[in-house]
Amino acid sequence: MNVPAPAGIATLVAYIATILAANLAVTHIGALPVGFGYEAPAGVYMVGLALVLRDLAREAAGRRAILAAIAIGTVVSYFLADPALAFASAAAFAVAETMDFAVYEPLRTRGLLVAMLASNAVGLVADSLIFLRMAFGSFDFLQGQILGKAWMTLGAVAVLAFLRRRKLTAAEALPPA
Repeated sequence: MNVPAPAGIATLVAYIATILAANLAVTHIGALPVGFGYEAPAGVYMVGLALVLRDLAREAAGRRAILAAIAIGTVVSYFLADPALAFASAAAFAVAETMDFAVYEPLRTRGLLVAMLASNAVGLVADSLIFLRMAFGSFDFLQGQILGKAWMTLGAVAVLAFLRRRKLTAAEALPPA
């Protein structure tokens, strides 16, 4: 059995923690503004971050570990959400994360950021559609849901691109061996 390295374990824990935070936020906070006059249930930012962390955890811990984490996240979603939201949260999470995974895997060879942007676009729309329909019976928050999750994806991709550029710049500055 391959055990993920400490960075992989940390990423998996962070991923599962965002699922916990998203469910608690939806249950206890309500709706938040996400920009341009739109609102979304409070867990929207954490769900957007979970999509990014799922991709990073896949790279750091491997395919089996992230599939196990998706299963754990589904169970966590079910048991932590308010009973009225529990099934919607678990179903949306399971479907969206699996769709994100299915898009991410074949695109990995094109680069982390390309795969992350494409897979998160699919995952965030799927999560929004399923959750809103099942939890609230409407799509009133759809634009806000998509916008809030997109902010998190774009922010994370910008940070990752900056860190990658910085790492490359530092490597180029090293004297030849």
